[in-house]
Amino acid sequence: MSHTTREKAKLLARVRRIRGQVEALERALEAEAGCAEILHLLAASRGAMNGLMAEVIEDHVREHVTADELSASARAEGADQLLDVIRAYIK
Repeated sequence: MSHTTREKAKLLARVRRIRGQVEALERALEAEAGCAEILHLLAASRGAMNGLMAEVIEDHVREHVTADELSASARAEGADQLLDVIRAYIK
């Protein structure tokens, strides 16, 4: 069973909170809110997304890179997957 499946409820709750933050941002833009409010909403949304990303990365490292039962090739594959994601993230 995948770690994202085991943590499904918790991850989905985080995604729903992020959706709420993005919807609040949309409402603020529609209402022509001030730039300070928009910036705060953007920062909150970005922080929430970064938190979700960090949680999934941490679980990936524990399950696919450092788990004792993994073979060397499985560890290398898990590390390569993580590096691909990090490269895409920092572009």
